[in-house]
Amino acid sequence: MIGDAKIVDTLDDAIAGCSLGGRHQRARSLPWPMLDARECGVKSVEEGAQAPVALVFGRKRVGMTNEEQQKCHYHVAIQATPEYSSLNVAMAVQIIAYEVRMAWLAAQEKAQPAPAYAESPYPLVDDLERFYQHLEQMMMLTSGFIREGNPGQVMSKLRRFYTRARPERDELNILRGMLASFEKRKGDKETRNS
Repeated sequence: MIGDAKIVDTLDDAIAGCSLGGRHQRARSLPWPMLDARECGVKSVEEGAQAPVALVFGRKRVGMTNEEQQKCHYHVAIQATPEYSSLNVAMAVQIIAYEVRMAWLAAQEKAQPAPAYAESPYPLVDDLERFYQHLEQMMMLTSGFIREGNPGQVMSKLRRFYTRARPERDELNILRGMLASFEKRKGDKETRNS
């Protein structure tokens, strides 16, 4: 297992191809969908049955940037005792790995047959990033809702909104189709007016 580890240069490279990302977190000013360690284990196993899952831990000294945090679907809070609430990265990794393992063992015991209906899988992180870029571009260039060069809190809040909503792959394709349609109509209108 550890021998299969790949070293990459960026977080984007590390989470490419994953359908779910989560990170250990301390309280921040912009709340994000939260899980406790046990919920993280269960959700990781459920999602891992469909596509790879990334568990992201920050740097030992400085944690993660806001931009890096926004690439995660959930933030995870480990419920430690108030007298000693600070955990180092190694402790957090051990706790989360343990909870994932316990959830996996529980899922193996259950091993229920697949549901009668087929859910659409969730989109990969790469697909979500392309959607966010397309959404930001359309909101800047087409509607002017976001000022170019200064997306500010609007895009952060929209990312949080879609993270909480957790659109399936088919639903994300519908959203991307809507953006493409608006883009095409704007282009057609500009062609007619010129």
